[in-house]
Amino acid sequence: MTDTDVQLQPKKKGLTRRQKRGISRGVQYAVFAAAVIAFAVTADWGRLQNQFAQADIAKQMFPDVLTLALKNTVLYTLSGFVVGLVLGMVIALMRLSSVGPYRWLAGVYIEIFRGLPALLIFIFVGVALPLAFPGTEIPGGTYGKVAIALGLVSAAYMAETIRAGIQAVPKGQMEAARSLGFSPARAMVSIIVPQAFRIILPPLTNELVLLFKDSSLVLFLGVTLEERELSKFGRDLASTTANSTPILVAGLCYLLVTIPLSFVVRRMEAKAQEAIR
Repeated sequence: MTDTDVQLQPKKKGLTRRQKRGISRGVQYAVFAAAVIAFAVTADWGRLQNQFAQADIAKQMFPDVLTLALKNTVLYTLSGFVVGLVLGMVIALMRLSSVGPYRWLAGVYIEIFRGLPALLIFIFVGVALPLAFPGTEIPGGTYGKVAIALGLVSAAYMAETIRAGIQAVPKGQMEAARSLGFSPARAMVSIIVPQAFRIILPPLTNELVLLFKDSSLVLFLGVTLEERELSKFGRDLASTTANSTPILVAGLCYLLVTIPLSFVVRRMEAKAQEAIR
């Protein structure tokens, strides 16, 4: 066979990149479908229904699970979010300050409260503060304690989010405000911060979702029957009925709030991306 004959032979074509991706995707779908089918076939649905889906027990939770537990959970979350937002704004401005001690204090706060578990913060507020300041009562009782505990935890994260948002605003905005006679403080409050909040609104909403779940730690502060949130409410009823249906119902109530909030976050992020383009 001559060199000419070799050159005239058709070259074997392999799979294209698109075909390889299609095969890989098909294999993944097949594995996922096989796992779902295996779970559906092997699971003991009767026992699961008996332990987690008793309709008569679920009916006992209404309307208190909504009018009491869910309401308290929302109140705890919103109060902690407000405290965290205000404190986070202060810490973010300290972090950006030209005064060294302010930056140092803000940095220490952020590192400490981002590194500690939220559970320890709740124990600190519920146990350490009364011991350190005997006779001093936090306004609002349990609601005030939860607001402080959640606020201390969330402020560390919000401060970094707010700082990043402020730094994302073009420097020309501050220079333009200064040229119009604004003081640095007034320019920051009137011009920079509003633009920064439009940027950081999606991550702040995501922080609200996280706080909604962290509110379950309120049980470590010691609550009355009227102050119970979803997790405590479901756990107490599960212990009384010796059944896990209340835990499932409480979980569904969490999803009733977190799923719409997550959808809002995705929509805001999509709009922010469109604005950038």
